[in-house]
Amino acid sequence: MERVPYIRLSGFYFFYFALLGALVPYWSLYLQSLSFDAATIGLVMATLHISRIFAPALWGWVADRSGERMRIIRLGAAATFVIYLLIFWQQSAVGIALVMLGYSFFWNAVLPQFEVVTLGHLKEQKHRYSQVRLWGSIGFILAVGGIGVVLEYIDIIWLPAILLSLIGLIWLTSLAVPEPERPERLTQAPVSLLLLLRKPHIVAFFAITFFVQFSHGPYYTFYSVLLEDVGYSKTAIGLMWSIGVVAEVAVFAVMHRLIDRFGLRQIMLMSLVLCVLRWAVIGASPESLVLLVTAQCMHAATFGCLHAVGIALVNIYFTGNTKGRGQALFSSIGFGLGGTAGALFAGFLWEAGGVELTFYAASAAALCGLVLAFVWIWPEKAQ
Repeated sequence: MERVPYIRLSGFYFFYFALLGALVPYWSLYLQSLSFDAATIGLVMATLHISRIFAPALWGWVADRSGERMRIIRLGAAATFVIYLLIFWQQSAVGIALVMLGYSFFWNAVLPQFEVVTLGHLKEQKHRYSQVRLWGSIGFILAVGGIGVVLEYIDIIWLPAILLSLIGLIWLTSLAVPEPERPERLTQAPVSLLLLLRKPHIVAFFAITFFVQFSHGPYYTFYSVLLEDVGYSKTAIGLMWSIGVVAEVAVFAVMHRLIDRFGLRQIMLMSLVLCVLRWAVIGASPESLVLLVTAQCMHAATFGCLHAVGIALVNIYFTGNTKGRGQALFSSIGFGLGGTAGALFAGFLWEAGGVELTFYAASAAALCGLVLAFVWIWPEKAQ
């Protein structure tokens, strides 16, 4: 990592995903403590994803035009902190949802542009991306495990304060990361984004990202609720989440070698197969500790491998002045549209059919992604 600000880049990922580690597993439990039902929890959790539909694309366009990505990232992190302060005066579902929608408009715009910054610093070492990104997973593990233990001793009503401290650390860390030396807009000829978006393999790629994140909707929204209903303590819930992210860290550490050996297509196909199996296993046997642990280990593939492959494919499909918007679309269509739809459907399916129906629907969505990948994802023929 010679000449790369490795510690500063890794530190940003660490705190960004530590916030996710505090938010995703426990926010639904916080909402449940306010006596919200499953449909309401699904709707409120969906607000985290709604702004991902349009915010990354908007900020990606601004970043591509200006080339000042770190300034945009710092602004987004600061605005997230300020708007989130309003959460301490909210008790209703509408009030909480509006605050979440407001701060996530800026928070969700930060990561796609930071991905471009990271790749810009790595330059010819882009295959080392996963070794920087794994620190985000480590942050997630420490947060999800540590907060699970802490919540055994303090009331979950303190969770918003914990989240605020992590948002502040994200903003402070962003101040230390410099812009890449040579913004890509100055070194490559302009490329038409619309022409790229007409290519069938790129359309298929974004459809796959949608189905993958849709399939994760029940997991991110109700997995902690499921574990609590089965009888797990908050410490145990934190440990279960940690198992998945430990597996993710392991795969990130060797991802560049896996890509060299197997190629992007084969890794994507196998990961999608495991995605189909993972949700089916949870739906069929939520009471089995062995099967739940096995399913959590599959997180290495269903998130770790698919995310790393997705970032690599965006870097292949989008060049020059379209990179920022390419990363933004990857976030908007996947985590935005897919995540929102997945959370909403999870809330209604949970009420209608319970665990089994909800996770079987997630498995079916992953299967749609697998079919599309088998037909259309051939990175060596991308151009």
